[in-house]
Amino acid sequence: MPIKQAEYVGSYVDLRALPGGLPEVALVGRSNVGKSSLINRLANRRRLALTSSSPGKTRTINYYRMDGAWHLVDLPGYGFARVSREERRRWGAMVEGYLKGSTRLRGVVLLLDIRHDPGELDRQMWQWLDHYGIRRLVVATKADKVSRGQRPRHLARIRRALGTQAMPICFSAITGEGSEELEAAIAGLLQAPLSQG
Repeated sequence: MPIKQAEYVGSYVDLRALPGGLPEVALVGRSNVGKSSLINRLANRRRLALTSSSPGKTRTINYYRMDGAWHLVDLPGYGFARVSREERRRWGAMVEGYLKGSTRLRGVVLLLDIRHDPGELDRQMWQWLDHYGIRRLVVATKADKVSRGQRPRHLARIRRALGTQAMPICFSAITGEGSEELEAAIAGLLQAPLSQG
């Protein structure tokens, strides 16, 4: 399912203003995990999603229309952003409101940096998605930073921390590794029934 056409739709803070009509797959993860780079690699566009050296730049829910058929939804990152407690609370409420309220959500992709063990916020997100019956998959980003010989150990630690048997998809926005596997996994989410009733 290579993506042939991708376009930025808009950025939103009001859940009532979100675009409708198309099935959605959402991205979640820490502020510096590489969501924007992943979007650009999947879309084969350099600057579709703006990247930043300052973690926490995404403060809105960003929509991208893929092949005119579905939306990839980039949710605000959590963790490292240097923002006020009130702003973090607002982001949290916005993300939770989206995940619980979207009638078009087909699944969520949790991004984790392969070099680091999942943190408490990552584990909470994984368990929260499970609790609400939302389909989910794990992508281990920045795979080019870890040798192939070291990867099984890193992936085992991710699976153990999350308490999952599912094998994370190793992904590199630099080399493109894992792109086809991720595209196939997203296609599977899109073809499945809605996660929520």
